[in-house]
Amino acid sequence: MTSLDKPTHQRSTEDDTATTGGDDRASPGEAARSVTEAALFEAFGGVRGLVETVLPGLLFVSIFTVNKDLHLSAIAALGVSLLLVVVRLVKRDTLKHAFSGVFGVAFGVVFAMMTGNAKDFYLPGMLYTLGLAVAYIVTTLAGVPLIGLILGPIFKENYSWRTRNPGRKAAYGKASWAWGLILLAKCAILFPLYWWADTAQLGWVLIALKIPPFLLAVWLTWIFLVKAPPPIDVYAEMEAEEQAERERERARAEARTAEAAGPGSDGNG
Repeated sequence: MTSLDKPTHQRSTEDDTATTGGDDRASPGEAARSVTEAALFEAFGGVRGLVETVLPGLLFVSIFTVNKDLHLSAIAALGVSLLLVVVRLVKRDTLKHAFSGVFGVAFGVVFAMMTGNAKDFYLPGMLYTLGLAVAYIVTTLAGVPLIGLILGPIFKENYSWRTRNPGRKAAYGKASWAWGLILLAKCAILFPLYWWADTAQLGWVLIALKIPPFLLAVWLTWIFLVKAPPPIDVYAEMEAEEQAERERERARAEARTAEAAGPGSDGNG
């Protein structure tokens, strides 16, 4: 099999077709946009993923704003998260976004119940956001930007961009910086509110900051990747090399057969 870090000196038209989905009618720019949009949609869940991320927290803060009942608010948020998982199970859809929502809500519920402070429902998610921001920045400084580790397998390039596609590595670095700084700015707003605001105020600000920063980060990622070199489809390369190896093995077997049959085919004619 081809090493994912093996240098590529020339990519064939067949490889390019595999990368862009084989649509000869699409221009390179249109193909890049289409591939990038599909990958980002798969990675971040699209509109449905946003709903599954926002709805439990929205339900929690709505109920708590009305009746100040921590237990009812927490049970409602956890219940709707589980319902979203059940809906995905029934429809046999991917569960990663719904499950991540359930785990996030469950941690918040457990933490708030343990401390008796309703604001602590939001604290695990806030700490996760801070940790994610730091991860984006640290991995970029280390030369392995996190967004590339997330999107590489979805683009079928795995981690070949690290050594074989420097333009794409640079784009992943810019995107990871964008994610890290946007999430840090979000934390800079939320953590002071955790100490100074009440539960309802913190909850509504957090809900307001759920989608806009996320969409900004996704949009910037799209901008950087559309302008970057196309991904190298390492799966197609490995399949092509395996096919070539099978052809070579078949040729060697035929050669051995012909060599073994050679002496017997002479002499008695």
